[in-house]
Amino acid sequence: MNKLRRTFRFKNFAEALAFVNRVGARAEEQDHHPAIKFTWGRATVTWWTHAINGLHRNDFIMAAITDEVQTEFEAG
Repeated sequence: MNKLRRTFRFKNFAEALAFVNRVGARAEEQDHHPAIKFTWGRATVTWWTHAINGLHRNDFIMAAITDEVQTEFEAG
């Protein structure tokens, strides 16, 4: 099964959690939710569509939105 996965790195646990919360909020707005794993200083976001057991256009859109969240996060 194809999936889009990216790991983001942060200075500490609190920053990783803040990022996860922002990604979660954006996912909730779109009603399309990723698998997110986070630990101290790291968050891994994986996008795929369960219903088709693969990738859909929405997965690519949400991966781009996740990258935007990272850019916003870095900007402060």
